[in-house]
Amino acid sequence: MERKTMSARTSESLLLAIFLGSIAGSAGTIDAQTQPRGQNVDSTKTETTSVVQSSNHFAFDLYGRLRADQGNLFFSPTSISTALAMTLAGASGDTAAQMAKTLHFEMPNEELNAAMRTLLASWKSNGPKQGFQLSVANRLWAQTGQEFLPAYLTVTRTDYGAELAQLDFARHAEPSRQTINQWVEAQTAGKIKDLILSAAVLSGARLVLTNAVYFKGSWTDPFKQNLTKDEDFRVSAEQKIKAPLMHTRHHFRYAAVDGLQILELPYADGSLSMVALLPEKPDGLADLEARLTFDNWQKWTHGLVSQEVIVYLPRFKTKAPFELSPMLQSMGMTAAFSPRVADFSGMDGTRDFYISAVLHKAFVDVNEEGTEAAAATGVVIRAMAMRIPKPQQPAVFRADHPFVFAIRDNRNGAVLFLGRLADPTHP
Repeated sequence: MERKTMSARTSESLLLAIFLGSIAGSAGTIDAQTQPRGQNVDSTKTETTSVVQSSNHFAFDLYGRLRADQGNLFFSPTSISTALAMTLAGASGDTAAQMAKTLHFEMPNEELNAAMRTLLASWKSNGPKQGFQLSVANRLWAQTGQEFLPAYLTVTRTDYGAELAQLDFARHAEPSRQTINQWVEAQTAGKIKDLILSAAVLSGARLVLTNAVYFKGSWTDPFKQNLTKDEDFRVSAEQKIKAPLMHTRHHFRYAAVDGLQILELPYADGSLSMVALLPEKPDGLADLEARLTFDNWQKWTHGLVSQEVIVYLPRFKTKAPFELSPMLQSMGMTAAFSPRVADFSGMDGTRDFYISAVLHKAFVDVNEEGTEAAAATGVVIRAMAMRIPKPQQPAVFRADHPFVFAIRDNRNGAVLFLGRLADPTHP
């Protein structure tokens, strides 16, 4: 393929659009768009574990950049890592090295892609009896007439389940925008609408990579609606608002350590759960977020033990759109966004592509029937003395002030969603 001039190159871009939607509710099935690859089981398990740990490490790095914004926060590190891994498959040179370092992917691309395929397949191999729905979908959208290397299309199709569709961004940008947005809306059960707000975003685009993640699950022990009451929620040490607090009392995995309370609320059969990190002090969120690292998440969540807990948790909905380019560049991924430096020659054999935007949008609904959320926690486990035990008083987990939460896949440890609730009355 003939090398294009620099002036032509700067008018072409790779638009990486990352989409996710999530809502809690009734039981369902799980689906994904990939099939497992035949290879050594032990090596596959090791590679998959490494990918999950890399994604989780990236999750808390990115949270550290996003937390500067005020208000509620919610995103899917799994969705972002998957879409960027699919992009990394076409990167070379310094561009690939920077992306791999930012994402903490410490393995060759071939092993990474195979591990991603296995991980995606694991989210397909579940039956309806598990009581939740988890679907992951990938898609490529290319400018009509744009050619790609067969090897790249093979990787995206076989390892990521991403089929290629052609759209005319140049002459029909608005219909193209609507087509992509409709796909995203369909993959997320209508929860993510109008991700691409303007056709101008597609100006000069040659390729759009999309990833959509959708989760719907019911609590293992649902909250009773008649126990939900409007109560005080302290948005700061000085200000209180009224918010609906759900209430229940059950045995949950719990810990209290380092000025935090940590609670795990399972969904359905326990394959997935919400982990909430609640500072002891009403104004302790900033301190918690400053300590919210991959290492502390590992330490805290490994210390959870089962005990009776009285729980008060807000009912809330929130959504968050992001353009992640500035954050990713600040994390060291600069070459990919530079028209003069970016090297995505693994996609089409030229160096004509660069990333012009990374779009991400998330939605979460936490209610009495179900939810998704995430958090990290470390706990000190104390052993009881060898004598007749006294009845243990239940712990009280009263989330009436800002906290961090996450949705975790307990089968492999992947943090699917991560965020914070600062104000349950603001969507």
